[in-house]
Amino acid sequence: MPEGILGWILIGLVAGVLGKLIMPGKDPGGIIVTILIGIAGALLAGFVAPSIGVDLTNTLNSYIAATVGAVVLLALYRLVMTRRTR
Repeated sequence: MPEGILGWILIGLVAGVLGKLIMPGKDPGGIIVTILIGIAGALLAGFVAPSIGVDLTNTLNSYIAATVGAVVLLALYRLVMTRRTR
């Protein structure tokens, strides 16, 4: 499990890249915004996952949770930004 917020930020960098690979396409904002969304998704996963019973004691579970958080936030970001620009 990552130690503190800094650990989740580092995992979030990887999760942002993985989120971009899982959800290819043009994002409003580019790769930097996608990585920042990955960091936010990782932080969110780090707080939410234990409260719903997900065990984050090993590194693989932490990366999976962070990636899922990044993909969810990326999908929401795309949804909001595409509706905003119409």
